[in-house]
Amino acid sequence: MEFRTSIPIKEEQPKIGYDSKLLLLGSCFVENIGAKLEYHKIRKFQNPFGIFFHPQAIETFLERVVSGYRYFEEDVFFYNERWHCFEAHSALSDPDKDRILDTLNQKLDETRGFLKETSHVVITLGTAWNYTFLETGLSVANCHKLPQKNFRKELSSVASIIHDLKKISGHLEQLNSKAELIFTISPIRHLRDGFVENQHSKSNLISAVHSAGKGTYFPSYEIMMDELRDYRFYAEDMLHPSPVAIDYIWKRFIETWFSEDAMITLAEVENIQKGLAHRPFNPESEAHSSFLKKLKIQEARLREKHPHLKF
Repeated sequence: MEFRTSIPIKEEQPKIGYDSKLLLLGSCFVENIGAKLEYHKIRKFQNPFGIFFHPQAIETFLERVVSGYRYFEEDVFFYNERWHCFEAHSALSDPDKDRILDTLNQKLDETRGFLKETSHVVITLGTAWNYTFLETGLSVANCHKLPQKNFRKELSSVASIIHDLKKISGHLEQLNSKAELIFTISPIRHLRDGFVENQHSKSNLISAVHSAGKGTYFPSYEIMMDELRDYRFYAEDMLHPSPVAIDYIWKRFIETWFSEDAMITLAEVENIQKGLAHRPFNPESEAHSSFLKKLKIQEARLREKHPHLKF
């Protein structure tokens, strides 16, 4: 007897392989998947402006990338001894004004170059709750811990999110019409908004993705909420997926999107990674020396097939 429900997910095309390049944008769940891609040596470019939670923040970023926008002094502000940009995460904030501007513009250039060669774009939407800076009337990607009285918090409607998603798709098509667009909803619950408010937010995101008619959808949120509906699959904060849950969702993702050849290479890369992480009892032993030689041979064989691989 099966004691849990399993979400059926059909295989998707075009497949991801070791010749693919993935652009990852969105909430902290992108960071989880990005770490898996990094470990398995899949080429990717991940959240160049840091974590984005709301689709409008992603749309603004891609508009900047496609239009060749340049950031200047009026685009940043000084607060708590650091320069910040409302369109980027605080991870890019800097005590030096010129340096943050250089970083922002460099990230735009790097994204533009990578996007032209990207095979798949994975976008994870985190929340439909949007923050507008009252002084300018503009939506922000990050509040940078300014007092909440400076912002208006609103729940974006399904129609508004659909508009953002269509613009996102349009921006991507301008630079790379061949890139496959994959949407997913973050399984991380934003309970600071409230339990009911979080569900309302996720519902609007899900409805918008399915109504926009752009890209394909991978059900990471549904897997977490249904297949893994037990608190043992959550981290200590009871909000984020545990490592076991992340591993499971990753497994479902590669079953859906990765080619058979890529699955074989994934296993080979993982074997090498585990070997490199192994700590021997005696590093000077003949057995360990032989073990390292075998790893080097495996690495060389993989690089013959995939020259970009580096361990």
